[in-house]
Amino acid sequence: MHPKKERTFVILKPDAVQRGLVGEIIQRFERIGLKIVGMKMHMADETKLWSHYSKDDAWFLKKGERIVENKKALGHTIDREPIEYGKDIIRAVVNFMRSGPVITMVIEGNNAAAVVKRLVGGTEPATADTGTIRGDYSIDSYTLCDFDGSRGMRNIIHCTDPADGEGAQEHEIGIWFTEDEIVKYKLVTEAMLYDIDLNGILE
Repeated sequence: MHPKKERTFVILKPDAVQRGLVGEIIQRFERIGLKIVGMKMHMADETKLWSHYSKDDAWFLKKGERIVENKKALGHTIDREPIEYGKDIIRAVVNFMRSGPVITMVIEGNNAAAVVKRLVGGTEPATADTGTIRGDYSIDSYTLCDFDGSRGMRNIIHCTDPADGEGAQEHEIGIWFTEDEIVKYKLVTEAMLYDIDLNGILE
């Protein structure tokens, strides 16, 4: 596949929809030269969410140990094993993602996964870089989530992380989209981005 056809996956979460940020976020993708080839608004299916956010026990344990440390620092009681606190992360995410409509998108373009990840920013909005979507539009933090009782992080957007390995984008796309829901089309701006000799630009 040509590099300009690389695809990646994005979810605009319930907080993005409820706060009226959908247009501004999409504009960031379009302005940099990425193309939306699939998009729909819907209530996220619980089974698909669990499939999307599935993790192994090592991940649950690592995250749970961090939560236990935070709870101890806040003076909270520890009443379960760390791995259960880790599993609570996904439970809380699923509950949050089911609280209102979401917008799922397939985005295409050169180095799409890395470019989208750079635009989105770090997972925790309070520490994400200014200029990123999460850094500019949210102030939520891990500490606040723990203080409030391990609720889901309200960080506006999910994107496939290139660090998850080759094929991660197509795996996530496959959970939420069928191939016939992805539209193959050209934008006139693609000539400026990708044409080799720009013939046909002048009349």
